[in-house]
Amino acid sequence: MEDALIDIIKSSGEKVRFSTDQLQNSLRQSGADDQLVEQIVGQVREELYDGITSKEIYNRAFALLKNKKSIFAAKYKVKKAIYELGPTGFPFEKLVAAILEYSGYKTLVGKHMHGVCVTHEIDVYAQKNDNVYLLECKFHGEEGRNCNVKVPLYINSRFQDVKQQLEKDKNIVNLLVNGGVVTNTRFTEDAIKYSKCMGLYLLSWDYPKDNGLKDRIYRLGLYPITVSQLLTNREKQFLLSRDVVLCRQLIKDHFFLDHLGVSETRKQKIMKEISQLCDHGKQ
Repeated sequence: MEDALIDIIKSSGEKVRFSTDQLQNSLRQSGADDQLVEQIVGQVREELYDGITSKEIYNRAFALLKNKKSIFAAKYKVKKAIYELGPTGFPFEKLVAAILEYSGYKTLVGKHMHGVCVTHEIDVYAQKNDNVYLLECKFHGEEGRNCNVKVPLYINSRFQDVKQQLEKDKNIVNLLVNGGVVTNTRFTEDAIKYSKCMGLYLLSWDYPKDNGLKDRIYRLGLYPITVSQLLTNREKQFLLSRDVVLCRQLIKDHFFLDHLGVSETRKQKIMKEISQLCDHGKQ
């Protein structure tokens, strides 16, 4: 399908050419089959106009998808659902830790570690075998706020302080200690260039390519609780306040729905939705 020659406005304010491929790919990740993808893309293309925002395109595609199958819409809204983890960054830190745990890492959130100069609170401490990652999580509650080079510059200075202190400890002589930054938005080119030069690990919505946050969430079925189409905002905030960040956690901790006074009939519907979301395969 040939792209319409339409310029759209991204959340950052940048003007780019509309891409059919990008819309198709995001719809397929939701589990929609080719026929439904082409149907939605066709309807969205008919409503395009120069200067339309990426948010308007998303909202239209989301509404069409939800009208066809709610579970597809839930998977489609992952990026928006992560923004809804706010206003604090703590649930995002828990999400990052959970994703790393499902990749074989042992994690701690909010670990205090001594540096040569001062003590630092590490957002996520992750270890697998001899590899240790000290990660700072930069959460943004709205689109368009990317991480510029100042972020890894600052994080690297903290990391070097802790690393120098760790190197004095004879018990960790065999550990390979890495610093890093994780964000729910994107890194600027300078931020990536500096981090590569300094050896900092980076993880963002779409970086590294094919292994960013979105890829890991879809691949592992680690959806944040905020993707649910059946839970109310109040219920989601209650669950987040009880450290239930992932849909997978609600399967184990479904008694929280009883605390919320959810009826048995509605509870069954919610748990069915959550179970479908946690299925690795496409619905």
